[in-house]
Amino acid sequence: MVVDSLETALHTHFGWSRFRAGQRPVVEAVLSGRDALAVLPTGGGKSLCYQLPALIRGGLVVVISPLVALMEDQVLQLRRRGISAACLHAGLDPVRRQQAMAALRDESLRLLYLAPERLQGEATQRLLETHAAEGRLVALAVDEAHCISAWGHDFRPDYRRLGLIRRLCPGVPMLALSATAAPRVRADILRLLDLRSPLVQVSSARRENLRYAMQRRPRDPMPQVLEALEQSRGATLIYARTRRSVEHWAERLQGQSVEATPYHAGLDPATRQTALTQFLEQERPVLVATVAFGMGVDRGDVGLVLHLDLPSTPEGYLQESGRAGRDGQPARCLVLFSPGDRTSLGWAMQAAAGQGTTADERHRLDLAQQQLRRMEAVAEGEMCREQALLLAVGELVDPCGRCDRCSASPKRKDWSRQATTLLTHLDDLDGTDMRRLGEHLALHETGQGERWTWLARRLVQEELIRESNDGVQRLQLRDSGRRYLERPWPLDFAA
Repeated sequence: MVVDSLETALHTHFGWSRFRAGQRPVVEAVLSGRDALAVLPTGGGKSLCYQLPALIRGGLVVVISPLVALMEDQVLQLRRRGISAACLHAGLDPVRRQQAMAALRDESLRLLYLAPERLQGEATQRLLETHAAEGRLVALAVDEAHCISAWGHDFRPDYRRLGLIRRLCPGVPMLALSATAAPRVRADILRLLDLRSPLVQVSSARRENLRYAMQRRPRDPMPQVLEALEQSRGATLIYARTRRSVEHWAERLQGQSVEATPYHAGLDPATRQTALTQFLEQERPVLVATVAFGMGVDRGDVGLVLHLDLPSTPEGYLQESGRAGRDGQPARCLVLFSPGDRTSLGWAMQAAAGQGTTADERHRLDLAQQQLRRMEAVAEGEMCREQALLLAVGELVDPCGRCDRCSASPKRKDWSRQATTLLTHLDDLDGTDMRRLGEHLALHETGQGERWTWLARRLVQEELIRESNDGVQRLQLRDSGRRYLERPWPLDFAA
């Protein structure tokens, strides 16, 4: 029998008998000196694609990573395996910094994690150039590479400047990795990183062990949260939008005898490290966090990922929910959302963008608002949850048969009469915002304002109404809406 050297190395260093789908071609490309773009689902083992080449070649791989927590967790996991790894960031204590530099000098370091902004420093640039010139740099890896694209769900300006490392190390293979990247995001990654004749490895983002569910959030969702916790296995991740909400929910759950731990960037480093360690080592931890937590965190038995607010993008939600069930066992992904989330998120995006005076700022705000509407359509629409989410990243799949939409048969009715009424009023008002339209219809027609705003959102999704991208939710009739008024057709929605 012929012994496969790559699988031997895989077993020697990581104890695994075979590669996961999509991993091996990427490892082979890096070892042959070829650039690569790897889009592998959360839990698909992206990190191995650069870790194994470093160990096989006995050199250094530099990994660009967007979050300190992500870098720290990767380093912790590698050291537990006896692999020499370090990270350099602003919050690192002097002792660990000295240890990392010593390992670099004696050539024992195999993986060095850097934040993207560190590449702008002269000392880092000299380090890369020296290691490349001396043949000690095996590869450069850009993790969470979708951050480079203004089309992506987590755009970071510092990532935009990563093309610099191609000029610093022209002969070193570069590997870009992401869990989700729609076709136009992949095109941006290839162009901005200047990947040369790269292997492009894109695996399906479908996770057949995950069950998606999205429910309207009641005034107090605590009973639903406790029920979900009772039914879950292993670890639980609960995501809240703000730091204040994270702490509020951790306290409330503790009051219900749930040992919930808060985690967000406003906590001091020691507290965050303790929370991370508890999440990794306790039998059934419950961690309440902002959505940044979980990127690269290596815990397989997360049985529940629960969002207490509407996620801001389908792509982002695929990554966040994908932290469930990495061990291949059944896991649940639950979103509790309110129509008000759409408005508050839109305003938050507008505030974060400031005045939006430059074309680039306006472009990013438009994209963010469009992605938010797509996520709202997933939550309120009637399509299979997984099918709708994957469609957002350019993947066409059959209905999953597992989500709450696939397993239920909601009652449907024809809303064409109400749609005609709404569109007529909107035309008469010559444009207005979502809230005022609902209030106007509640005054002049039968039905509550909330029901009318729900129908308005559905008609936006049906592309009969145009909604502004400035967070104000200003509505105008589309030409298709005017055609509908001339000759209505049935609009069957779940009641």
